[in-house]
Amino acid sequence: MRRSDRIALISKVLLENPNKIISLNYFSKRLQAAKSSISEDLDIIKNTFITLDEGELSTISGAAGGVRYRPKRSKQDIDAFLQGLCETLRDKKRIIPGGYLYMTDVIFSPEYSCIIGEIFSQIFIHRDPTCVLTVETKGIPIALMTARALNIPMVAARRDSRVTEGPSVSISYVSGSGQKIHNMSLAKRTLSENARVLIVDDFMKGGGTAQGMTELVAEFKGEVIGAAMVMATAIPKEKLVQEYTPLLILEGIDTHKGEIHIRINDKL
Repeated sequence: MRRSDRIALISKVLLENPNKIISLNYFSKRLQAAKSSISEDLDIIKNTFITLDEGELSTISGAAGGVRYRPKRSKQDIDAFLQGLCETLRDKKRIIPGGYLYMTDVIFSPEYSCIIGEIFSQIFIHRDPTCVLTVETKGIPIALMTARALNIPMVAARRDSRVTEGPSVSISYVSGSGQKIHNMSLAKRTLSENARVLIVDDFMKGGGTAQGMTELVAEFKGEVIGAAMVMATAIPKEKLVQEYTPLLILEGIDTHKGEIHIRINDKL
């Protein structure tokens, strides 16, 4: 097999398995090439990724070592993506009666959710999360793509417990905006003790749902290492959770003028 063929296949495998350590033996056997040749191929790929800001390639030494690819986007690329996302969401046709913003198509878009997941992964990878937690249902696509980029499991809390998931832990929490009491449950076997949990959701207003997930994690003796949201409202300024990272800030919706005021979170 020619070097160009090997590089194409190695790159494909690495991109499809972000944050997963793949041994040189795997590539050596699959491509029927010496490890020294594979190492040279990886050096070429690594230098190309660095030059084009397409991620990081690192070598892990030891018996369980190998090579690992981590998605990483430049600040310019992230800003350009988020600016485009703002423009998409500013369309006045997205205003729903009652002053709400329709964004389900964006959340469930593989293109958008994949990139958002990689951005969240890039922000929180150094906090060593072991699990991504969201609540059904609109947060699931973003959480799943984040978990894929981090190479860790995703867990979805339910509004009501399901008999098909076995024994579960349930809590009641108060929504931050409407001050209404809601229920949230999580199957006992889905989250281990001492788990380091990254909370991911599509939208935050008062922070009640995020606070509920935080309390649910505490029931499992886990630790919340961060909360990531696609969008959070500017008002109320004080949320029920202290630390959270939204990509976009919704300043407000003028239903009379048909204007949606969204900006990029300048604290990213």
